[in-house]
Order: sequence, then C-alpha cells, then structure tokens
Amino acid sequence: MTGPMIPRDRCDYSAIVDRPALKLPGGARIVIWTIVNLEVWDIAKPMARQVLPAPTGIPLLPDVPNWSWHEYGMRVGVWRFFDLYKRLGIAPTLSINARVCEDYPRVAQQAKDAGWEFMGHAYEQGPIHKEPDQKAMINRAMGVIEKFTGKRPVGWLGPGLTQTLQTPEYLAEAGVKYIGDWVYDDEPTVIRTAKGPLVTLPYTVELNDIPMMLVQHHESDHLLKRTIDSFERLYEESRNRPKILSLAIHPYISGQPFRIKYLEAIYDYLSKFDGVVHWNGEQILDWYNGQTAAQPGSKA
Repeated sequence: MTGPMIPRDRCDYSAIVDRPALKLPGGARIVIWTIVNLEVWDIAKPMARQVLPAPTGIPLLPDVPNWSWHEYGMRVGVWRFFDLYKRLGIAPTLSINARVCEDYPRVAQQAKDAGWEFMGHAYEQGPIHKEPDQKAMINRAMGVIEKFTGKRPVGWLGPGLTQTLQTPEYLAEAGVKYIGDWVYDDEPTVIRTAKGPLVTLPYTVELNDIPMMLVQHHESDHLLKRTIDSFERLYEESRNRPKILSLAIHPYISGQPFRIKYLEAIYDYLSKFDGVVHWNGEQILDWYNGQTAAQPGSKA
C-alpha cells in the first residue's frame, strides 16, 4: 500500500464472540475507566462548544459567554471532581490539553499530586484537521506534558476524537501506546501503523456528558440512568468475559452544581457490586498486553 491507510486497512474485522476470553486478576469482572477531560479554549478562536448561541445566529469573536462558561469548569467544577475522587480513592485518567499545564498549572499540579494518569489530548482544543503541522503539534503536546509530569504519556485522545488518515503514524512515532479515538469495541484491540502497533481502548461517546447534555439535551440525571443501564448489562455479560465501562466527563458540564450529585451517585451505585475495579488507561493497557502475550491469537 502506497497511500495512507483507511481505518479498515488498519485492523481486521473481529467478532467479539470469536475471540478468546480475557481474564481480570483476582476474580474481578468489570473495569471502570473514568476519563476527566481538561481543555484550553483560546479566546481568539471559535469556542469548541456553545451553550449559548449568538443572538444573531452568527458566532462572533471574542466569544466571551461561551469562553467563560468553560472557564467555570476550571475555576470551580474541576474542584468538585478532585473532592469526589479523593473521597473515593480513585485516580482517573486525565485527558488533558498540554496547554492546561501552562495556562492552569494549579489545576494540572493538583491532578499530578493526586496521581492521575495524564493522557495526551492535543496542545489546545480544536479539530486536529485544522493543525497546519499535525506532527509538530503532537510532539509539542507530548513534550509539554512530559516536562510537567516527568513522564511521557502513553495514551492519546484526539480533540473531539478527531484524526486524519496520517494521525496513527504520528502518534506511534511520538511514543503513544494507546488511543481512545476508535469507539468501535467493548474490548481493547490492536491497529496497524507504519510506525508500529497501537492499542485502542474502549473510550465512549455514549457515556459522555458532551453528546448527552450538549447535543442530545437530556436532563441532568440521564448520565446516572444511562450509566446504570450500561453497567447492569455489562456486569451480566461479565459472567463469561470481562468488561470495561468507560465514563467521560468535563468539569464545565458534570461539574455544575445541578449535575455533580448524579455523578457522585454513579459511584455510590457501582460500589454495591463485587468484582468492580477502577483502573486508568495505562493499567488497562498493561493488563491487555499481558493477556495477549499469553494468548497471541486474541489480538483483534
């Protein structure tokens, strides 16, 4: 193949029922993967999301109302997250724009001190297709996070899950080991790149407060309802093979005072079940690599 690979070229089709069942340690049945997304919205550019459309229907710059709505998450909402996960003893994966380390070092330091896993999420928020030099941006983002934390990230989530056909090569070359952009399976899989394999972890656009609250406009308690419904089905299926439930949240959405109690209620509910473990992305990656090393034919 001479040109960039399309997604179908990167992985063979694999029905989940045809794969050898993986096994979690200690009799565990289901992994809860919590991903907190922290972003920088440049006031000089169009905002990544809008809670308040422009009165004329034409977005204008600077977009102060929507910028400040996002800023609430960094000033207030994220601290509700920190309090929650400290109380629970959970260290989530932090999907972080590298610029957060520069513009919001107080927030980034709190996550570092709490032992959260830093996952690359571009330098700042915006579709990766708009980057004039995507490779340089990826390396810059990885470098800024590595300098701040002392460790190079092993995971990556594209801003808005965006990729071009060349992105997997750039990520593998930059040292990324897993990505969350491919939401096509309940289990980790392996995709091909010209720079070596990448593992896909089952990130979510369904248990994700952006599409749920900002696109579908559900009531505040819907995240709780949908997460419980998803968990109950996956927990039942985990009698035969382990499952991963991902939950993706943003502090300017789920950190609002009228939503945070429903996020807290999710973890109260999950705590009632045996065989539930809370892992970050790197832990899931290490577990999966260990499983597939023992069962080479199970890679999908």
